[in-house]
Amino acid sequence: MNNPDLQLDIRGAVAVVRLSRTAKRNALNDALVLALRDTFQRLPSTVRAAVIDGDGDHFCAGLDLSEIKERDAAAGLHHSRMWHAALEDIQYGPVPVVAALHGAVVGGGLELAAACHVRVADDTTFYALPEGSRGIFVGGGGSVRIPRLIGTARMTDMMLTGRVYDAEQGERAGFAQYLVPKGQAFDKALALAERVAENAPLTNYALTHALPRIAEQPADHGYLTEALMSAIAQSAPEAKERVRAFLDGRAAKVAKS
Repeated sequence: MNNPDLQLDIRGAVAVVRLSRTAKRNALNDALVLALRDTFQRLPSTVRAAVIDGDGDHFCAGLDLSEIKERDAAAGLHHSRMWHAALEDIQYGPVPVVAALHGAVVGGGLELAAACHVRVADDTTFYALPEGSRGIFVGGGGSVRIPRLIGTARMTDMMLTGRVYDAEQGERAGFAQYLVPKGQAFDKALALAERVAENAPLTNYALTHALPRIAEQPADHGYLTEALMSAIAQSAPEAKERVRAFLDGRAAKVAKS
């Protein structure tokens, strides 16, 4: 890791990836996006889950607009495709990723959060897509991922009117699956990641790689993909041992928490 704006901390089976560009509210420039890509491409094989966090008061305030002011159409196209490739390495990377959200989750920061698999927000979190007022359009995959979280109508409203969702409204809309008090997003995200890391790796792979694709397939294709993935997952030695442990009474049964 040679980018001072991104920190990597390996905590057992969990990788903590922290944006550390606090003077810019963790706004994403090209170097930081490429550092995220490289980090997820090169995670150690011992890592089984990851947390993305933002240093300081904000998760990520979006794209660093100073980098796009002189771009022509061709450069803008290639820039957007670079973001797509980088965030694909998070969404379809080697491990499930939990985002710890606080403060600004805006523009490109929301696109980054949407590429993660689980999102935990604290009470300070707010969500916005100010691209409409800037005369631009989302370019980091937001037009694909964000409607899957909140619906096309809500995203259209945000971009047309500049609507900002606070933390509670954002949880109800679907931006985050968990809402915690101020300052507790990282601890909750880390606890979830540690829990995720205990799963069989092939099951986690099925959930992060197969499930979103099944959701986009016609039903008959989805059923076949599901059957194939189910057969592969249950054939793994670790899966067989886990089933034996349950049948032998060595594994805990599901109970209301």
